[in-house]
Amino acid sequence: MIDQDGLAAWLRLTLIPGIGGETQRKLLAAFGLPEAVFAAGRLAVRAVVGERADLLFDSDPTEAVDRSIAWAGQPGQHILTLADSAYPQALLEIPDPPNVLYVRGNPALLQKRGIAIVGSRNATPQGLQTAETFAKALAARGLGIISGLALGIDAAAHRGALAAEGETIAVIGTGADRVYPARNKELAMAIAERGAIVSEFPLGTPAIASNFPRRNRIISGLSRGVLVVEAAPESGSLITARLAAEQGREVFAIPGSIHSPVARGCHKLIKQGAKLVETAQDILEELGNYADSDTLREAIKATGDNDILKALGHDPCALDDLVERSGLSADRLLGELLTLELDGLIATLPGNRYQRLA
Repeated sequence: MIDQDGLAAWLRLTLIPGIGGETQRKLLAAFGLPEAVFAAGRLAVRAVVGERADLLFDSDPTEAVDRSIAWAGQPGQHILTLADSAYPQALLEIPDPPNVLYVRGNPALLQKRGIAIVGSRNATPQGLQTAETFAKALAARGLGIISGLALGIDAAAHRGALAAEGETIAVIGTGADRVYPARNKELAMAIAERGAIVSEFPLGTPAIASNFPRRNRIISGLSRGVLVVEAAPESGSLITARLAAEQGREVFAIPGSIHSPVARGCHKLIKQGAKLVETAQDILEELGNYADSDTLREAIKATGDNDILKALGHDPCALDDLVERSGLSADRLLGELLTLELDGLIATLPGNRYQRLA
C-alpha cells in the first residue's frame, strides 16, 4: 500500500470536478505521480491540459479527501491506486484503467481473473435460472464470477457464485458506500463479506445513468471472458461484450428462442463471432480450465447431484417418475437437472424426459 500522503495526492487529483480520467492520465503521463503534478505548478500544468489547470489549483477537495481516507481506514474497506502493488494487473492491460478503485471486501480477488456474467435486468425466469446455474457451476470449478449487481441476470450470477461458496466481484456504478438498486442490499452485504465490491466513482456518487456503461469496461477488464445470458439487441450487456472483444477477452453467448426479445442480443453476438455456449464445460474448455472427470464427480457429490443421477438410472426417465424416485419437489428437481445438463451429464429428451450421459 502507498503511504497516506501519497494516497491523499491521488485522491486530490481524482476528486476535483471537471478533471476526468483522460485529463488525469495526461497529467500522470507528463509529470509522473500526482505529487509531481501539483509540485510542477500552474503554468507547467496549463501547458499540458490548458485552462483545466485552473480547476486543479483553485479547487480544494480536502474534505472529500479526508472523508475518503477515513472510509478506507475502516475494516474491509480499501482504496487502490495505479501506483499500488495491489492494483489489479488485468486492468493495466485496458486503454483507460481507472486511476483509483474503491473496494469493499477482499482486494486480493481483483488479481484473479474470472468470468463475467451479464445480461438483461428484465430477465425471464429461465434466464435467471440459467445465469445462476452457470455461475454456480463455474464458481465450483474455481472461476471468480464478475458482474454488476444490477437486477436480473447480474444478481442471479452473484447468487450462483455465493451458493457454490465461490468468489464473486460486483463492479458498481455508484460510490462504494452506496447500494443500487436498494433491493440488492442483502446481496451486496454478502458479496462484501465473501467477495468484493468495486467502484471507480467517488464516495457518495449516486446512481447516474451515464456511469453504468462506463463501469462496464472494468467488468470486462477484470475478466478472462464475458458470458451474455439474455440481452436485447441494444443494451448495456452488448456494450460489455464489445469492450471485452476490444480488450482481447473471450465473448460467450447463450442462444434462446427466436421469438424472445431478450435472446436477440445473444443471437446478434453469435452472428458477430461470439462463442455459442450450451454448457459450463464449453467455457471451461475455451479458457483452458477444463475440470477432469474426477473433479467433476467430486463437485457432483458435494452438491448432492449424484443422488439424482442414481435416481435417473441409465434409461430415459419422465420428470414425474424422477420426482417420485428422488423425493424432491418438481421445482427443486428442475433446477438440479438444469445444472446437470449444463455440466454435460444429462440430456433433455422430447416429452419432458431426461437421459443420463455420464
